[in-house]
Amino acid sequence: MMSTATTEATHEGTPDSTSQDAVLVRIMSRLLFPLARLCLANGITLATVEEILKHAFVQEANALQPGSPMHGTVSRISTATGLTRREVTRLIKSETPVRSTKPPIATEVFARWTTDPHYQDQGGAPSVLKRQGPTPSFEALAQSITRDVHPRSMLDELVRLGLAQYDEELDSVALVRNEFVPRGEFQHMLDFLGDNVGDHLDAAVANVLHDGSRHLEQAVFADELSTESIKVLRPLVAEQWKALRDTMVTTILTLIESDRSAGRIQDQRMRIGLYTYDESMVNVGTPASKPTANPKRKYSSKEPKK
Repeated sequence: MMSTATTEATHEGTPDSTSQDAVLVRIMSRLLFPLARLCLANGITLATVEEILKHAFVQEANALQPGSPMHGTVSRISTATGLTRREVTRLIKSETPVRSTKPPIATEVFARWTTDPHYQDQGGAPSVLKRQGPTPSFEALAQSITRDVHPRSMLDELVRLGLAQYDEELDSVALVRNEFVPRGEFQHMLDFLGDNVGDHLDAAVANVLHDGSRHLEQAVFADELSTESIKVLRPLVAEQWKALRDTMVTTILTLIESDRSAGRIQDQRMRIGLYTYDESMVNVGTPASKPTANPKRKYSSKEPKK
């Protein structure tokens, strides 16, 4: 019989430090195995990853005590991280990798084209647009997002990414893909990985370190499925995502315009995502990298506090 379960973040008790450290080490292993796989597949050595990790530890340790006097910074970071004072000084002076939080403008143009009724046909599909002219045209679409980039440059970028096609004879532009997954653009795929997984991990860590109510983070898990069942679920999830995306993009664009018109300070950002992952339950990896399947659990829904 199928069973259901819901798990929420609670604070019924505080585990002792030894057991908590053991759990954290196990979870770190689970998180780092996929990253190690990605690095090894692309020739990134452990030394490079170690340097990045040191930068991250120094930056986060420094952020733990905002407003502390500058003269004790190196000592505080050294104590918190276990790095030597000399190493901390070197890392503070060296360049720290900068994380970009601003999505490419092409993604914004793509999102509006696939969700704004002005640029859709009667069936709700993205319309073929005239390159120039009043709404609906590609020129009007691009300028509705920004006037800092020429519409022709934006068109060239979408064509280069394999997302749009330009018909010179008709002077029109058509989308050739329904999702923003740039064809053959490994750099873009890595950027998506960093942004999506990075924000997801930030949300999950914030919920663990605080009361679990800061960010929405939910997942549905099911095992003992057949390959045929997986094939049924995949298109269903895609349909749900399209409905969510269309609603969210339309609402967000409206809110951005409302904020701009009202003169509100626009200094906040938000990422809304959905993902699926499936694999065989047989030989799924090492105990450290993969959770052990529970034969009694058929279905569960994990929902931290909202």
